[in-house]
Amino acid sequence: MARYTGPSCRQCRREGTKLFLKGTKCFTEKCPVERRPYAPGQHGQATARRRKVSEYAKQLREKQKIKRIYGISERQFRNTFEKVATQQGITGHNLLAALESRLDNIVYRMGFAPSRKAARQLIRHRHVEVKQRTVDVPSFQVKPGEEIRVKQASREMPLVMAAMDQSSRGAPLSWIAVDKESYSGRMLERPARQSIPIAAQEQLVVELYSK
Repeated sequence: MARYTGPSCRQCRREGTKLFLKGTKCFTEKCPVERRPYAPGQHGQATARRRKVSEYAKQLREKQKIKRIYGISERQFRNTFEKVATQQGITGHNLLAALESRLDNIVYRMGFAPSRKAARQLIRHRHVEVKQRTVDVPSFQVKPGEEIRVKQASREMPLVMAAMDQSSRGAPLSWIAVDKESYSGRMLERPARQSIPIAAQEQLVVELYSK
């Protein structure tokens, strides 16, 4: 499966906002979005001066932004959308809830990894358990009540320890409970839109895929 392997900060600059793809670096003055607040490339500054943006371009950019925040491929994103499109409720809200319920995102939200990319690495290398069973699939859908924990032998990894030290930086989420002493946590409930801390206009994605 093809995956973007270039500089993460380039994606943030392309979307014109912080996507928090680099962990602690995103909170420092070294963040390229702060230093160069325009699109990357030779014509980045010229692009920033363009006035008119079509409705399709807005929808496409919003889809790209959400996809990059969660670090998934186009096929994964589209498949997720098609699954939630048949569910009851607001499709855009269901889409974000499904993305937030991914195991790699939950591990990141619980503070066991500094970024979603690092969380995927932890999961693929079999350092994470769900309901006391090893799960190595980052896209695994966590259900309310399920316990996620870092394996005992993996808790002294520098990446995990550094992430735990920085985990208090953000505001706690109401739908997640974390026990730092045992390196474990639970998803208490399916996240509601107002409890998902990302600045996105998911309705634009719905409009894009509904054409």
